[in-house]
Amino acid sequence: MSVTNDKMDRSFLKANIPELVKKMTTSEKVSLLAGKDWWNIKVTDGPNGARGDSFFKMTPASALPNATAIGASFDTDLVAEAGALLAAETKARHAVCLLAPTINIQRSPVGGRAFESFSEDPTHSGLIAAAYVNGLQAQGVSATIKHFVANDQEHERMGEDSIVAERPLREIYLRPFQIAQKLAKPWAYMTSYNKLNGTHCNENKWLLDTLLRKEWKHEGLVMSDWYGTYSVSESINAGANLEMPGPARWRSQELVGHLINAHKIDKRQIDKLATELLKWVQDLTKLNESLVYAPPKKEETRNEQAKDAKLIRKVGTEGMVLLKNDDAVLPLGGKKKVAVIGPNAKAKVLTGGGSAQLRSAWSQTPWDGLVANKPKDVELDYSLGAFTAKFLPIFGEDFTCLDGTPGFDLNHYAVVDGKQAAQPTVVDKFDVSDMFMADFYHPDLGSAWYSEVKALFTAPIDGEYEFGLAVTGQAWLWVDDRLVVDNSKNQKKGSSYFGNGTEEVKGKVKVEKGKKYTVRVLHDSRPPPDEATGETTPFNITGCRIGAFPVYHPDQAIEDAVALAKSSDVAVIIAGLNADWESEGYDRPNLSLPLRSDELIARVAEANPNTVVVIQAGSAVSMPWVDKVKGVVQAWYGGNETGNAIADIVYGHVNPSGRLPVTFPKRELDIAANLNYKSARTKIYYEEGIWVGYKHHNARGIAPLFPFGHGLSYTTFDYSDLKISGPTGSTADEWKLKASVKVTNTGKVAGSHSVHFYTCPPEETSTSLTHPSHTLQAFAKVKDLAPGKSKTVEVTLDKYAISHWDEGYQTWRAELGEWAVKIGVDAQTLWGEAKFSIDKELEWNGL
Repeated sequence: MSVTNDKMDRSFLKANIPELVKKMTTSEKVSLLAGKDWWNIKVTDGPNGARGDSFFKMTPASALPNATAIGASFDTDLVAEAGALLAAETKARHAVCLLAPTINIQRSPVGGRAFESFSEDPTHSGLIAAAYVNGLQAQGVSATIKHFVANDQEHERMGEDSIVAERPLREIYLRPFQIAQKLAKPWAYMTSYNKLNGTHCNENKWLLDTLLRKEWKHEGLVMSDWYGTYSVSESINAGANLEMPGPARWRSQELVGHLINAHKIDKRQIDKLATELLKWVQDLTKLNESLVYAPPKKEETRNEQAKDAKLIRKVGTEGMVLLKNDDAVLPLGGKKKVAVIGPNAKAKVLTGGGSAQLRSAWSQTPWDGLVANKPKDVELDYSLGAFTAKFLPIFGEDFTCLDGTPGFDLNHYAVVDGKQAAQPTVVDKFDVSDMFMADFYHPDLGSAWYSEVKALFTAPIDGEYEFGLAVTGQAWLWVDDRLVVDNSKNQKKGSSYFGNGTEEVKGKVKVEKGKKYTVRVLHDSRPPPDEATGETTPFNITGCRIGAFPVYHPDQAIEDAVALAKSSDVAVIIAGLNADWESEGYDRPNLSLPLRSDELIARVAEANPNTVVVIQAGSAVSMPWVDKVKGVVQAWYGGNETGNAIADIVYGHVNPSGRLPVTFPKRELDIAANLNYKSARTKIYYEEGIWVGYKHHNARGIAPLFPFGHGLSYTTFDYSDLKISGPTGSTADEWKLKASVKVTNTGKVAGSHSVHFYTCPPEETSTSLTHPSHTLQAFAKVKDLAPGKSKTVEVTLDKYAISHWDEGYQTWRAELGEWAVKIGVDAQTLWGEAKFSIDKELEWNGL
């Protein structure tokens, strides 16, 4: 870990930080307030795995299921275990800070980064986040809870202004951070890109100083998101400790010194920020002394695959949600011929795109998992059905280096007199044909270079093969010296590389099965010359994505799938989204599955009444075919163990216990934020107020496709004996209420079940505010309950469970009158009632 340089002797461990800061020059203090480079001090991206310090050459990693899958487990003990695994992964990258978790509210399921967030419900998000942070920080690794605050969409995210009234800001968007701060005290916060009510979050003094530091008593670090610092004095005065990434763009010695002299920055503020930062560094150094002071070495892939796989597989199965299971079509058993159909069946869809992407140390497709784990009496056959990815798949096993070894040859050339140099500067090999070279650098190449890929392609078919290029800059692809793809002219801006790349340009070539072909790609990192026509892309990062796939005929592919379904006992369709559609940098256009997915599912369901659909997606999708299929499983993104976890649920090796952490609306019009979701002349008005997710659906009587909290099992559970004890305490801080309920497994197989406790406010009066009829306030999970057995679940509710933000009083308050605790079968269906009263004023601020 380095702050200003690589010299940190161990005396720093015992240093009195305030005294140390007094001895430092202003120049030395200022040098602390920006990162050294892209990833040092040293941090690594999350939230579902520690990628390491490179986008380009990622260290193979353990990949957890995405955040929504983790949230769907409703299991804080399991989430804490996942946090401990992430801590170990972080340390293997020689880092002591993970940029996670993301706890922005899923205000709309079409948000590009919805898959990175736990939930639409603030209490659920906060409780899961606290478990995640505690699991991480118990191992000495700093969490960086993000994005603070209201980064709930990707559209114009750096310039949009989230206009949020006080009450929804407090009750919906800040509440997850507040709960996590109370229960886990994250050691670092990351500010979001956007403005909040007119001021960028990184320079919002009310947010960072008044609220976070003073009201919530945060004593750790506040860093910007990458390139999320937009000012010098405003950001420093607001209390943002660290500009990331480095080197400093805003916090240079010259700029900061100039503004100190102009009295726009008080030197005491520099002292404060430097002190907070150095305390954070010192605390982490004490916890990780052997790691921090170890000689520099390469990042490692931990040799813990078997142990990690067991936990990752468990997280995947516990988060998977059985949405529909008519006629007990699942689990699959008995002598059956099963048609496995769909674009995701043989694709490795492990997570969404953007900062959450990493290089998986191991993986398997759903098809791999279904084959490896199938009962002996199940026979499987496969059909593609439809191709629904935005880009052609990257190079697979049919592509090798020219000498036949795995991967492909990759050389980098300098630009000499505007042209490619005769000899390469860097001679290399690589194995992923999606090359995001954001952090690639060689001193002899400078800021622009040529990259050349050479691969030996052994054709797996007789027919046509299609190749594609999506790039920043320009690129060309040849097959046996024949130019097949030219992506240097008439370029159109696409979604690749955070919106900096082009749309994919494709070309076809005829091939013979078993014949070998030489594929060559030349990538020029510079933009097209001025004379190139069409729309070119702004680019400040470098990337080249090479895809390849056999040419297929869409109509015939669907017909082949239908034919296979007709001849099978059960059809299992693996469909959904992937990193092409759910990613940082852009939002989804709508709720629909991509391209011809819905048509494929509808046609297969008509051909086979026993059709099951397994959806891989980070949030809700529409299902116009839902009444035509017998089973639906929401698998989310499962990380390394995707295939095995899906197989465990489909075959019944694990009884599903996940429940939806988000509402699945039937259509876009049913989403509360539908009419005011995207930036309009830089403004996004959160006009739905507190009515987000299930609260909106309940208040307006809108039936969802599947409600928040919905989740079926292969057994059944009954509730009984709902009881409360209390409330006790004479002040808000002392107020407590215990609630308990007995859960009985009334079915024939063992199963786990999360119990959801909702509080219901008094009936509205002429002087009270309008509240949701009920809100989730606690949950607990019964594990592996045997048939016929019962267990009593107890939770403790505190002042958070009864409080709303009162704009008139500028405090948290509880409505006087008769309240109730109920159990949520889901967010629309409640069971039981235990009443209690609040008969004296309860007001509070802070935590």
